[in-house]
Amino acid sequence: MRIVVTGGLGFIGSSFVDLCVSKGIEVLVIDKMTYASNEDWLPIDTELLVSDICDVTEEDLGEYDYLVNFAAESHVDRSIKDGLPFVKSNIQGTYNLLELARKNPKLKKFVQISTDEVYGDLEFLFVDEVDETHELKPSSYYSSTKASADLIVQSCGHTYGLPYLITRTCNNFGIRQHSEKFIPTIIDCIKNKKEIPMYGDGKQVREWIWVEDNVRQVLRYMLDTDEGIRNIGSKERLTNKHIIQQVGEILNIEPLITSVEDRLGHDRRYGLKTNYKETPITKTLFEYVSEIK
Repeated sequence: MRIVVTGGLGFIGSSFVDLCVSKGIEVLVIDKMTYASNEDWLPIDTELLVSDICDVTEEDLGEYDYLVNFAAESHVDRSIKDGLPFVKSNIQGTYNLLELARKNPKLKKFVQISTDEVYGDLEFLFVDEVDETHELKPSSYYSSTKASADLIVQSCGHTYGLPYLITRTCNNFGIRQHSEKFIPTIIDCIKNKKEIPMYGDGKQVREWIWVEDNVRQVLRYMLDTDEGIRNIGSKERLTNKHIIQQVGEILNIEPLITSVEDRLGHDRRYGLKTNYKETPITKTLFEYVSEIK
C-alpha cells in the first residue's frame, strides 16, 4: 500500500505519517515547508516532495492507493488579517488534489481533514452538539474555506464517483504543536511568568483531543469501507479560562491573565456528536500537561 499525505510535516500530519510508517505503509509526504512545518519530523527513508498543493502534478504523485489532505492554512487570527492565503490553500489546493485523485484508477479513497469549526458557533445555533448532518455555518475565512473544501470534495464524489472521507475533528493538542497555538502559548506564559492574553471573558468552550488519538481514528476510518463524513471528538469540553487556571495549578504557578479585546466573529462554543466508543481516548488535556511539565 502506498499513500500520499499532504501537509505531512505539520503538527497533525506528521503524527499521522509516523503512525502509517509504524504500520509498514509506504508514504509520500508533500509539504511546502511553511513556518509550521519541520523536516526533522520526517521518518527515515520516507519520501518527501517540497511543493505547494496548488502546484502538485500527476507525475509528482506516481501510483498510490489513498490521498490524505492535511495541508491547510489553519490559524484563525491570521485569516482575519488576510484571508487570501486561506482561499488559495484550502480551496484551490483541495481542488487541484481532487482533480489529480479522480484520474487515479487505483484510488481507494480521498481523505479530507476538516474541522469542527465548519459547523459554526453552537451558542448562536442554540444546540449543545452537532452531528455530521448538521448544516454548515462557518464564521471566519478559515472555517469558511474549510467548509468550501468539504463541499468541493462532496461534489467531486457526486459528479465523478470519487470515493471520499471527510473527518471533522475538534481541537488537537500534542508535543509538536506550533507555539502560536493556545495550549503551547499558555504553558509558555505560565512557566515564564508572562501575561496570558485572554480573549473577552475566557468562557469560550472548545473540545480537545490528543493528536495521537485523532490520527489513529483517521487511519481507522481511512481503511474502513465506509465513506462520507465522520466527526472525531472526545467529549472533553472546557472553557479557555478554566484551562488557564488548571494548567497554572498543575505547574504550581499563578497565571497572569490579561483580558484583551475579543477576536472578531469569535465563536463561543463547539461540540461534536460522536460515537464515543468509536474514538478511544487514551490521554486527556490535563494528563498531557502533567506529563510535559
